[in-house]
Amino acid sequence: MRSNANKNIIYSLILLLLVAVVYLYRQNQQKPAEEILEQTIGRVSISGSTMGTTYRVVYMDAQERDFKKEVDSLLLVFNQSLSTYIPESEISRFNNADTLVFDLPYFYPVLQASKEIYQKTEGAFDPTVGPLVNLWGFGPGGPQLKDSVNIQNMLSLVDYNSIVFDSNRVIKRKPGMYLDFSAVAKGYGVDVVSEYLASKGIENMLVEIGGELSAKGVNERGELWKVGINRPEELGNADDIFSIIALDNQAMATSGNYRNYYEADGIKISHTINPATGRPVKHGLLSATVLAANCMKADALATGMMVMGVEKSIALQQKEGDFELFLIYNDEQGQLKTFASEGLIPFLSFPHD
Repeated sequence: MRSNANKNIIYSLILLLLVAVVYLYRQNQQKPAEEILEQTIGRVSISGSTMGTTYRVVYMDAQERDFKKEVDSLLLVFNQSLSTYIPESEISRFNNADTLVFDLPYFYPVLQASKEIYQKTEGAFDPTVGPLVNLWGFGPGGPQLKDSVNIQNMLSLVDYNSIVFDSNRVIKRKPGMYLDFSAVAKGYGVDVVSEYLASKGIENMLVEIGGELSAKGVNERGELWKVGINRPEELGNADDIFSIIALDNQAMATSGNYRNYYEADGIKISHTINPATGRPVKHGLLSATVLAANCMKADALATGMMVMGVEKSIALQQKEGDFELFLIYNDEQGQLKTFASEGLIPFLSFPHD
């Protein structure tokens, strides 16, 4: 009798254990997929300030490591190389002299990438446009409209071919030349942070600095990272999304003239300066979004597109084929139009459709 009683107790315990297992399984099944994945993957989000703007990084890490301190330190050193707003930075020292021997690892790669995009865009992207950026009030000195005589004098200093460099140093052939990497530095910073996280074993991440992005792998739901493009309106809200792009291990940068401008004597002054004319661009292209293998390239190309305009930008994308392009522009009748390159279309959606 005692043996049967013991067996009944054992069977009862097994039954209770099975019930508990089934209950816990069903509870897990009822939880949102995001919560279940976070338990196994570990979603980490960090943010901060850099380059006069903000950054945000989201990544999956089973160890849930917090890399904010390391990322902040990395960006601090990065700015010591390439920020024109820091008087003792490498680029500031070069702008005040004729030669610079590199101390940090960031100047040479951005010179190389800029040379490539300068050639591809036939000079539409030119970091030596810095004197004219300052002249029109978009540098450290603040907004102030200058006269045309100063513009003509400055044009002779806009020539990236007169910047000579190797892996050790950079030299300017014309005294007074001024480099400005503001049109590419945020994108390059995104790449630097992405490479650092990858070196720590992070495979799934979204890195954003001032709107420039790089996506690797998938998000916590196992889906491609999706990012929005703002509606190109001067008074539009930052959260007013015009379109959404899914990034398949790509970087993305958007350049536009609809917010970064000022008015002087009733004239709207755009921050995009045409290196050929020395004047702000005037055409129907409102924003250019470029997807490329790295964010430095995407950033530089997006800036070049804003100088080139719609037709030349489309022609360049179709010729090169190694980046994707999304344009928002006004046609000759003032109607809002878009263009998406063929490879981008499957990854593009419009939330208001």
